Amino acid sequence: MNCGREPGGSKTNELGICQAALEKELNGVNEGENGGRACWAVAGTLCGGKVQGSFAVKVGNCMNCDFFQLVVRGEGKNYCGVHEILKKLKEHKEK
Repeated sequence: MNCGREPGGSKTNELGICQAALEKELNGVNEGENGGRACWAVAGTLCGGKVQGSFAVKVGNCMNCDFFQLVVRGEGKNYCGVHEILKKLKEHKEK
């Protein structure tokens, strides 16, 4: 979202590093770096300046987010959906 919360970003001193930017298991998903284009599935991201909870808590807001819609449209048939993203995260945590 160009929020400046990636490592070395302009907002990290103020807001910290975004959890999505640290989610290396999602690198390449929806052509993004780490979890940057799958942030809706990553717990602890910021939206509207507030920390969001788990996917189950934030999913409604995320599905209405302009960035989410942009990624879905941009990826088209190559869009990696929520179920696939959550599966990748679960598999990694089980290792």
